[in-house]
Amino acid sequence: MSKTPAETCPCGRTLAYAACCGQYHAGATAPDAEALMRSRYTAYVQERADYLLASWHPQTRPESLGFDEAPSQRTRWLGLTVHEHAQSDPDHAQVRFTARYKVGGGSAVKMQEHSRFERIDGRWFYLDALP
Repeated sequence: MSKTPAETCPCGRTLAYAACCGQYHAGATAPDAEALMRSRYTAYVQERADYLLASWHPQTRPESLGFDEAPSQRTRWLGLTVHEHAQSDPDHAQVRFTARYKVGGGSAVKMQEHSRFERIDGRWFYLDALP
């Protein structure tokens, strides 16, 4: 699914996609872990497996990521709320958020996550979720 520059970004900010997460999907470096996390949420909305894998920490990155579910079983992302962004040092940060989604025609689900991020050579990467 491709977004046009005039459309509001799915990440929850009131910016147009091109001025928000679109710039990171096009290759710009996310300035902090929250911006990277928001761009990853938008990548899930848009089924951008390449971006998700490229922004995943090399130590925890899966070999592949697909979006090949049957249409009746596809995840439909409904919204994102960022609760907290904390940077513990220049290269480590955590983001706590809630993402809402539906699978197929099912009920809406809330996914709450407390994620860790690490900056390597000036680029932020999603490391993992805290238990």
